Amino acid sequence: MKTKLGLLYGGKSAEHQVSLRTAQAVIKALDLEKFEIHPIYITVQGQWIKGPQLLGPVEDVKALEFSNGNQLSPLSLAPSLFSAENVENSALDVIFPLLHGPNGEDGTVQGMLELLNLPYVGNGVLASAAGMDKVIMKNIFAQAGLAQVNFVSFIRNEWEKAKEEAYNKVEVELGYPCFVKPANLGSSVGISKCTNRAELEAAFVEAFQFDRKVIIEEGVIAREIEVGVLGNDEPKCSVAGEIVPKKDFYDYTAKYEDGNTALIIPADITNEEYEQIKKMAVKAFKALDCSGLVRADFFLTKDGLALINEVNTMPGFTPVSMFPLLWKHTGVEYPQLIEQLVNLAKERHAEKQNIKYTF
Repeated sequence: MKTKLGLLYGGKSAEHQVSLRTAQAVIKALDLEKFEIHPIYITVQGQWIKGPQLLGPVEDVKALEFSNGNQLSPLSLAPSLFSAENVENSALDVIFPLLHGPNGEDGTVQGMLELLNLPYVGNGVLASAAGMDKVIMKNIFAQAGLAQVNFVSFIRNEWEKAKEEAYNKVEVELGYPCFVKPANLGSSVGISKCTNRAELEAAFVEAFQFDRKVIIEEGVIAREIEVGVLGNDEPKCSVAGEIVPKKDFYDYTAKYEDGNTALIIPADITNEEYEQIKKMAVKAFKALDCSGLVRADFFLTKDGLALINEVNTMPGFTPVSMFPLLWKHTGVEYPQLIEQLVNLAKERHAEKQNIKYTF
């Protein structure tokens, strides 16, 4: 029997368009002999719209934005809880959240799916929430003993009350260059590289447009190395890849629009460096209690020291995205990768059903 797979994409997030491109790529990769594809589009206003079952690839990404579909309540994804009629035919076997950023990758949707007791691909509530907030994530990494760059953070209220003190703290503790980022966004949205006070002030204004909390990280001279992690309790790592941006850093445009970046897979690193990175990636995965998948990003200094930058709990699946490319070079083709993720979702869900809730 085919697996009824609900693809959840779009979302009320600045990364809405990234999610659409991810959904388009996943649809193209799915084996229609094994899966029924049921698209569920979340508009930028937060409305949920169920589209018709897809019987093949979608060539134009705009076709995934259903303007006249059937608006639904998220609760209807679990018909067994609310209806005794036609449950077997209407229930989805697994939900695949292809959502990036807040209101999707941050544990909110995952919490709803947990309450509905539905199997879903990827990380749970805790890992999603902690992985979304760069400040919380880095604090957990520090507790786990993972080496990383120095950083400071501010919430909007404290910055507005004492801007000069905030800028001074960055200059004293981090210096230039430094990077200012919204704490709860991915895909390099709202990130600025700063080399002086004027750029720093502008960067704070830019970042606070996207979040109430910002993080500022020390700039380091290092190579950007990434690995994919796949699994539940016994995660495995892909080969390592290197990002060589032609600009100052790997920004949104380079990632998704002009492709102005070289992706080198496998990365030209030593076995010792790879083993160090792989060990740290698995440690970070377990520290956040991740499941399914993450992409772990590192800085590698000229002395061979690996510093963990972050993990992405829902890495992009676009044709130019690093995560699927890493696994392809490891020997796992895109369709196999999708199947493994769905199986990991079923495995984790089955394990949760054995938890005892009464005593």
